[in-house]
Formats: sequence, structure tokens, C-alpha cells
Amino acid sequence: MDLFERAEAGSEVSKEQYEERAGALRVELLNAQFDLQNADCAVLILVIGDDAEGCEEVIDLLNEWLDARLVDTEVFLEPTQDERERPPFWRYWRALPRDGRIGIFLGAWAYDAIAGRWKGELDDEGFERYLAHARRQERAFADDGTLVLKFWLHIPKKEIGKRLEKAKKRKVGWRAAEQERRMHADYEELTALGERLVRATDRPHAPWTIVEGTDERHRDLCVAETLLGALAQRLGRPPSSAPAPAVVAKGSEGERRGALAGVDLAATIERDEYKERLDELQRHLAELGVAGREQGVSSVLVFEGWDAAGKGGAIRRITRALPARDYRVVPIAAPTDEERAHHYLWRFWRWLPRAGRMLIFDRSWYGRVLVERVEGLATEAQWRRAYDEIADFEDQLVEHGMPVCKFWLHISPEEQLRRFREREGTPYKKYKITRDDYRNRGQWDAYSRAVDEMVARTSSEAAPWVLVPAEDKRVARVRVLEEVCRALERALE
Repeated sequence: MDLFERAEAGSEVSKEQYEERAGALRVELLNAQFDLQNADCAVLILVIGDDAEGCEEVIDLLNEWLDARLVDTEVFLEPTQDERERPPFWRYWRALPRDGRIGIFLGAWAYDAIAGRWKGELDDEGFERYLAHARRQERAFADDGTLVLKFWLHIPKKEIGKRLEKAKKRKVGWRAAEQERRMHADYEELTALGERLVRATDRPHAPWTIVEGTDERHRDLCVAETLLGALAQRLGRPPSSAPAPAVVAKGSEGERRGALAGVDLAATIERDEYKERLDELQRHLAELGVAGREQGVSSVLVFEGWDAAGKGGAIRRITRALPARDYRVVPIAAPTDEERAHHYLWRFWRWLPRAGRMLIFDRSWYGRVLVERVEGLATEAQWRRAYDEIADFEDQLVEHGMPVCKFWLHISPEEQLRRFREREGTPYKKYKITRDDYRNRGQWDAYSRAVDEMVARTSSEAAPWVLVPAEDKRVARVRVLEEVCRALERALE
């Protein structure tokens, strides 16, 4: 326990020293919090440790010293049934503070990892895998501009024993007494797990601060001064520059042989065969949907592709086979102001379904490496790191038992133009055509290169890309239904 034993040398602070330092600290923290409101970042504070009572007291103190109206405090210990039906990090993404605010999390993913291993819900390999996800999630938060601070509040085993004896004599326990008793019994095991967690997830962008809590005044000042120092450093930085358009390497079509070049756009299917196959697949999908609901197997479908490639038509052939209560279709457009104030994956985590439901995205998180990349709405650093962020997101869904199906519907520029003109001549389809649709055609090569890299960087065995030939809409719909049925069959097995 070398890591925590070193923290036990914490000095004592007299009442006079505390009052002298606390007054100035409160003023400076409030001023920093005021400045944070106009900053393009949020603050995320994680509090955990073997000093369970101290964790709650520190959180109470921060809410007292800061303006509580601008603080979001969340207690994350045992997950609810609703939370268990989603991947573990779902509840943390939903609660992320927006820019300008401070979020304080008690327990959270650190508690999940330690409690899961302690209770035997995670084996050693699962514990390490969870810590790897935690590292990647913290990296994603920090890369997006969030100031991540983590506090482990530590007290020696003998100090917990003294508190328990006092509570026994008073016959009145404090709020966390029962938890303290359980922790005291397994102190060595829990602190060993805590040390593994701290060592595995301590990074410059998301550092741990180990605070010895035997002396409460020392503990409180240490947390407050660490927070103030981190805020002062962050707010003193110059504002980030506006994103510049991404530079896309030029080259002839002959020089580029990416994934899209291998799609057979000549594929066709006869109308009678299509109708028979469509009916067969939809009936099978309906059966799988019932089994998925009964077994609690959720699924996530992602539709990307060229404008007018037939994404909506393919989605409708899926939803016609399912009762409305068992699916949700989420069309993704430009982010709202609220969504811009969070990490770009935040809005997608929020939509994840309960057990037994299907979630269908018409456009998705891949906008970060497609439209945002090509249109210069994200910096090169932002869209390049998105490949790893997206891969970890999808890994978590699959590990939770959610099959992830990703479709790119591919057509030629000539077929797209034909469909554009057809839509303009159809009264109920006119609304689908905008100036941006025609403008985007001028960047076909840039988008093609972005798609090729996206497929190469984010197609995995667990969540592969399916490149769908959509020149013939009937071929595309059958192919999509086949892949969805196969994915559900595998998940239900």
C-alpha cells in the first residue's frame, strides 16, 4: 500500500490556520467559478476513497463554498435497474456538466470498478478492461476541454476502527457507519484495489490527488486549494482558436482505391424476387424482435451514406416489421446549443435504449469524421482522435450485449443527381432537397476519402461496416434486412 501510506503523513491544521486560509479560499473559488461561466470548458470532479464519510463531507463543503446553483452533484454508487440495462458509462455521460458548470461525482466509474471486483462481478481481466475504458473515457472528456480532477480520500485502518468504536459507544452511527464497517473488515483488499485503480488511471489530463483525511481541516483545505489551482491554470490559458477547414490530400481517382471502390453498384434484383425476399426477411425480423424483447437484447443500428442514397427507405423496411414500442428512430441534424456545450458523443449516449429495444440512428456520431471533417467544423486534432473515441464507445455497447450494425449506403454521383431531379418533380419529396445537397456534390472526392478512412479506422470484428450497394434500392433494402437479422441471431444465441 505504498501509494496510500505516503499520504498518511498529512499535517494537522489548527482551527486558527484553517479559518485564516478558508476565508480567502472561498472568495477566490467563487471568483473562479464566476469566470468559468464564460469559459469554453466544464469541470468534472470525482470523489471517492476509503474515507466514505469524508467523501460526503467534502462534497457538502464544495457545495457550500461554491455557488450551488452552478454545481451539478451526482451520487453514483449502486446502479438502478434502468442503469443496469445500459452500458456502465451511460449514466455518467448523461450527467456530464455542460460548459461553464462544475459537476461533482461521488463514486462513479471508480466505485463501479472496485465494487465490481470486490463483489466478484468482475474477474481480474474484466477489472483491467474496465480500467482501460475508464482511461479512454477520461481522455475523451479532457480532449474535449473538460477539466477532470479526481480525489481519493484516504484514512488509515486504525482511524476507521476509532470511528467505529466511538459510534458504538454513542449508539448513534453517522451516515456512512454501516458502509465503514464493511470497508473496515475488507480494508486490505479494498485499498489494494484502490491503489491498482489509481495507478492505472492517473494521467496528466486526469490526475488523482490522494488526500489524507484524518485531520478534516487539512483534508478540506487540500481539496479546495487543488481545485482552485487547477481552475486558475485552466482559466489563465488563451482561448482556443477557431477550427480551420481540414486539408484533404488531392489525388486522381485511379490513385485512390479505398473501400468504396470495391462496392458493386451494378447489383440488381428482380421485383418479384424482391417482394418475396422482403416478406420473408420482415417476418423473420418480427420473430427476432419478439425474442430480443423477451431476452432483454437491445441493438443499435447506424445509417450513413450519400444524400438520396435511400437511408430512409431502408429504415422504413425495418420498422414496418416491428411494433412501435420496440424501436426508436433518431434523425441526427446539426447539434443544438445544449449539445455543443458537451462532448459530441454526449447526445448519442443519452439515447441508448433500455433492454430489449432497437435504436436506429439516421446519421450518427460519424458526422465528426465526415461532415465536420470535410466542412472544417472540427479541427484536424478533433476528428483524428475521434476514431479511437468512437471505437471505445462501440466496444462498450458490444461488451454490454448490444449488437451494433453500421451501414454505408453507396451510390454513384450520376444516380444521386438523377434522384435529386426526381425529388424536385415529386410534390411530397420536394422538401428533401436543399441547396446544401447540391453544394455537397462539389465535395464528392473529399467525402469519399473521408469515408474510406472512416471504414478503415472504425470497422472491427465486433462492429464492422457494411458497405451497401444502393444504386438499386431493392438490393439495398434486402441487404440491410439480412445483416440486421444476422446480427440479432448472433446476439440471441
